[in-house]
Amino acid sequence: MSRTVAAIDCGTNSIRLLIAAGGGPGGSLRDLERRMEVVRLGYGVDRTGRFDPAALQRTLEATRRYAVLIDQHGAEAVRFVATSATRDAANRDELIDGVREILGVELDVVSGQEEAELSFLGAVSTLRGLEEGPVLVVDIGGGSTELVLGEDAPTHRISLDVGSVRLTERFLHGDPPTSEEIAQARSLVDALLDEAAAAVPLARARTVVGVAGTVTTLAGLALGHESYTPDLTHGAELAITRMRESCAEILSATRTERAAHPIIHPGRIDVIGGGALIWSRLLERVQEASGARSVRVSEHDILDGIALRLLG
Repeated sequence: MSRTVAAIDCGTNSIRLLIAAGGGPGGSLRDLERRMEVVRLGYGVDRTGRFDPAALQRTLEATRRYAVLIDQHGAEAVRFVATSATRDAANRDELIDGVREILGVELDVVSGQEEAELSFLGAVSTLRGLEEGPVLVVDIGGGSTELVLGEDAPTHRISLDVGSVRLTERFLHGDPPTSEEIAQARSLVDALLDEAAAAVPLARARTVVGVAGTVTTLAGLALGHESYTPDLTHGAELAITRMRESCAEILSATRTERAAHPIIHPGRIDVIGGGALIWSRLLERVQEASGARSVRVSEHDILDGIALRLLG
């Protein structure tokens, strides 16, 4: 019997909603609503250790709008998951209390490990034609980056404290970023990737899958799309060399040049360069370790993983 569930993923840069029906034959999801708002909840958290009051207010206002949709669809189960920025914020109770008041559910501040597992579940469950063998799923968020390796289920995973917003706020202040800023950011990313390589055997990956807004936007740019079209991006396979070229172009672009690309959401314009640097360095590392020449892109990620878990 089909059930309706609602999943909310509250990250460092955006808050997203999926209302889906599922539980029937095959266990697949059928989207009823899929929404995203850039609220920049993690603005300044890396520097201050606290949520900015305006960012918190934007997040709760978006949650109220999502609550209306959840009520309209009569969702039988709701899960609100918060990730990197909320893990780091000393005043997270303000968000937790607000979510409880609006939705009547307890907010789940998930660990980086669970975040990685949910991303893997959401991504792999919707892709067809994957090469036999381990899949490496990479989720580049605003505050953290998750790598998880597995076949039917994750076997190795790690969450790194670096994302598009965090890296931009720490280093990439120029317009465009200076060579010195880029070198400092690259040094941090490479050091964290050394940690990742020690925890996740990258050489075993037969397929590399990238998820979340940074990766899907960069993929759309690499494919030459004029507008953001998830149906075309999902499942796409791109050469790693082309993906890295797209990353380099965006990292070296000015804010005005990035804004000229209609495919880039306005809320990502100032931080996508940081995400591009992370994605490029990671792809280079994976290619060296595993010999992979291409990467797959999934529009489905932690949000779908949350919904699938709700359905049991």
